[in-house]
Amino acid sequence: MFGKRKKTDALEYDKSKLVPAIRSSICTGERVAGFRNRETRAFTEMMLIRTEKDLQDFKAKYGIEGDIEVFY
Repeated sequence: MFGKRKKTDALEYDKSKLVPAIRSSICTGERVAGFRNRETRAFTEMMLIRTEKDLQDFKAKYGIEGDIEVFY
């Protein structure tokens, strides 16, 4: 009941159409992780990033390795 959480497999996203990205606010510094469409450049929010652990959780959840694009 209060044991460790089970690790789940990484969630899938269409890598040919979507790019992982972080939208960062210049004014407040708020960061939101999500996916940006390669064609339309539309951004879909998935998770608020408050700490480095949140970013690592986002990467683990979607199986992302390496750096993520940041835009303002």
